[in-house]
Amino acid sequence: MGTSFARSFALLALLCLLLPCHGKLSTKFYAKSCPSVATIVRSAMAQAIAKEPRMGASIIRLFFHDCFVNGCDASILLDDTPTFSGEKNAGANVNSVRGYEVIDAIKTQVEAACKGIVSCADIVALASRDAVNLLGGPTWNVQLGRKDSRTASQSAANANLPGPGSSAASLISAFAAKGLSARDMTALSGAHTVGRARCQLFRGRIYTEPNINATFAAARQQTCPQSGGDGNLAPFDDQTPDAFDNAYYSNLMSQRGLLHSDQKLFNGGATDVLVRKYSGNARMFATDFAKAMVKMGGLAPAAGTPTELQDMASAAARCLLTVAVVLAPLLAGAAAGGPLSTSFYSKKCPNVQGIVRAGMASAVAAEKRMGASILRMFFHDCFVNHNAVADRNEHGAVQGCDASILLDDTATFTGEKNAGPNANSVRGYEVIDAIKAQVEASCNATVSCADILALAAQDAVNLLGGPTWTVYLGRRDALTASQSDANANLPGPGSSLATLVAMFGNKGLSARDMTALSGAHTIGQARCATFRDRIYNDANINATFASLRQQTCPQAAGSGDAMLAPIDAQTPEAFDNAYYQNLMSKQGLFHSDQELFNGGSQDALVKKYSGNAAMFAADFAKAMVRMGAISPLTGTQGQVRRNCRKVN
Repeated sequence: MGTSFARSFALLALLCLLLPCHGKLSTKFYAKSCPSVATIVRSAMAQAIAKEPRMGASIIRLFFHDCFVNGCDASILLDDTPTFSGEKNAGANVNSVRGYEVIDAIKTQVEAACKGIVSCADIVALASRDAVNLLGGPTWNVQLGRKDSRTASQSAANANLPGPGSSAASLISAFAAKGLSARDMTALSGAHTVGRARCQLFRGRIYTEPNINATFAAARQQTCPQSGGDGNLAPFDDQTPDAFDNAYYSNLMSQRGLLHSDQKLFNGGATDVLVRKYSGNARMFATDFAKAMVKMGGLAPAAGTPTELQDMASAAARCLLTVAVVLAPLLAGAAAGGPLSTSFYSKKCPNVQGIVRAGMASAVAAEKRMGASILRMFFHDCFVNHNAVADRNEHGAVQGCDASILLDDTATFTGEKNAGPNANSVRGYEVIDAIKAQVEASCNATVSCADILALAAQDAVNLLGGPTWTVYLGRRDALTASQSDANANLPGPGSSLATLVAMFGNKGLSARDMTALSGAHTIGQARCATFRDRIYNDANINATFASLRQQTCPQAAGSGDAMLAPIDAQTPEAFDNAYYQNLMSKQGLFHSDQELFNGGSQDALVKKYSGNAAMFAADFAKAMVRMGAISPLTGTQGQVRRNCRKVN
């Protein structure tokens, strides 16, 4: 359930613009001065959470504790000085708030890219949004342009931050003082669906309060004695402690709130009704939480508070990849010729993105390789244009991204699944089937398999640490498929550079698009049969690399054909730019990979991508938008299949 609504709220962008914020805050504040900032922050947060999922909750808490003390101004990050005692050692923060080193590391990377431009306050705001989303929660547009405080106050922190023993009335009052409603307070309290608390904070509740589940209290008492063990930790939500979902509210209804202040939200008071609603409606909670985070993020420092941009020394940074491509809507609108839209399902099936994201998150968590498999499936679908008249668009063009790859063979056609490039290679059909079943249960006969696959491919990249982009929707599903067209249209692992450039050009994609899209080989596995010839016969290959691959891929044809090897041996399950570094050291797994860096026209671009992760991320995302817009079926063409494996 932790990611069941994680992507349901792309339309919050418009809503966020309408909510109260600083007059100078804007989603485009750094569009020209530091366009890579969102990429850098997302990348670092993905790394931090992959290393320790609890860090996501810590950064959310850091943002909350900053905003509640004189506004969102990064005052919480300031160390004590001879002139003031800061907030770090306030009662609510000492031995509790953590993650300062994560923000420091992100700031160092941002400074290396955009010196003296981005405030620490904005970094914390972005990081908290990414923390929620990376743990399976919603996303939202972060308004930017905050300045950093030059001072901090321990006494203000002690006075402003609600404690774990707070009553419902004091919580409502404390949030109201910040311009936040009781509904905002109840939604923001749902952040306790992730994270841990120290025994000292909940000891009184588990030993003395009557409104607590006895089994739950006994479980907590095992690691939190009546005396001692103050620093022992327990999860706020013992059901799914590292998943941002709505289980927190279910816990409250069963009297399993860890803190006194938690359980006060469901204890015969004014917020009981809302807790019940959130418990049964994950989407409502996610929507309200995102809106409340935007409101809280708009809390401004008091008039007269001295502010600045806190600077740090530059440091070399290797950014992994998450970029919100600002130009994607323009590119997609031009490529798609108008019929595709980001709001296509906003009324008919508004939760489709959440369902797809949840399905992909579960699949990738179970097997990281599945992310690469779904991405490959989307590519192999879009690249096959077949000639069925029924599936042509209004311009007479044969179709691309139409879910034809998902169709099983029938008596009237032999489909694409068993084409040479797909047989025993393309996989993940069952993942798309499962997502489709969930979408159908929510929005019957509304969302095409082609759109589900397009969304799933984007989620696959992002869940493995790569960029995100705007997915344009409104595709229809093909009524037929062609094995011969799949054999003819898909580039093979032995392709030359000239062949690759020509085949991508035939789809309206440039050589730059081709080189960027080839970077998808930074993830996934390949069968011995597809790279045997390279590791035994190609001259432009690193000898040590070839020897390593030969250990599991014997030379004799037919022997060990299905043995797998990672396409990127450095970071096989991380969507980064290591693929291009591999090419520069002659460690491309396929002949077609190494052709991109072999004294030809793409050498210069490979070098750039190798040293500039943000450039690769941006180009990859833009190329995915373009590829996803290859001659879609729209309007009344094709159909919306109820079962992706067969026509209706």
